[in-house]
Amino acid sequence: MHMSDALLSPATAVTMYALSGAAAGVSVKKLSQDEKAMEKLPVMGVMSAMVFAGQMINYTIPGTGSSGHLCGGMLLSGILGPYAGFLSMIAVLMIQAFFFADGGLLALGANVWNMAFYGCFLGYFLIYRPILNSKLFGDDLKKAMPKKLTLASILGCVITLQFGAFSVSIETLASGITELPFGTFVSLMQPIHLAIGLVEGLITAAVLVFIYENRPEMLAMTKDGKESWTKKKMYTVLGIITALVGGILSLFASKHPDGLEWTIAKVTDAELESSTKLQKITSFLPDYSFSNGAAIGTSVSGIVGALILVAIALIVYGVAMTVRKKKSNA
Repeated sequence: MHMSDALLSPATAVTMYALSGAAAGVSVKKLSQDEKAMEKLPVMGVMSAMVFAGQMINYTIPGTGSSGHLCGGMLLSGILGPYAGFLSMIAVLMIQAFFFADGGLLALGANVWNMAFYGCFLGYFLIYRPILNSKLFGDDLKKAMPKKLTLASILGCVITLQFGAFSVSIETLASGITELPFGTFVSLMQPIHLAIGLVEGLITAAVLVFIYENRPEMLAMTKDGKESWTKKKMYTVLGIITALVGGILSLFASKHPDGLEWTIAKVTDAELESSTKLQKITSFLPDYSFSNGAAIGTSVSGIVGALILVAIALIVYGVAMTVRKKKSNA
């Protein structure tokens, strides 16, 4: 669902930057008021890296000639909460845009809104939290919680991707710079992202249930439960999964266009320019590949992108710890 700059007018792009920037500002403010926010930084690094790697795995949507990939908003908010999850998604999308030319720079604000806002905020507050707080599936927490997490994940991903897909259509219509007919565009975007959302929901559920059964305190709103794994073991396993997904499984990703690219091709029978002049300078692995097209470029991209996100989290954590230490010694 990464929009290219060719789909947006400057006015629409600026509007979406303003909306996403406002949501980011609220997130930063909320986290600054959270005494335990520091503890989330290492997890933010690990999970951002996992989402980055996961987004590289395009899975074929049978019978369509299209593919989908993990968005990650619901996954991150389910683990980190909405505010840290939203900021983590921004980091993922920025790294993709600047270093891999995936999504336009002008369109970054729109991509943040479409791919992060709905999953992290609408999905969390209107779907994830109410379901986890409900009495669904009985009072036996051990038996009920995996079912609640599964239901919340599937409903959340399906519904929030529908909102995101519709926003793409609205933003394109508001821009008025392409020849995409709105009715046709919507009629193709919504069904294909319904299928994509269902698969993402199942993936999100699998990850959240896995973490709940081994380290429940890592999830937002699930502090109770038996912790069978240490933090170190959980981080190690998640890191290994990220490396395998980004470094190896990415080689087997579907070659079909994703939902947005497929829709555009269906409507216009053409591809849009995906990168700007600036991105051609900043992106050292455009489209997650080497210039010679070697397959190993995908693996390198997956690993490098994940490491960049972990490094950012560690740097922020180190700076924050230093500032806190100086304040406590003052």
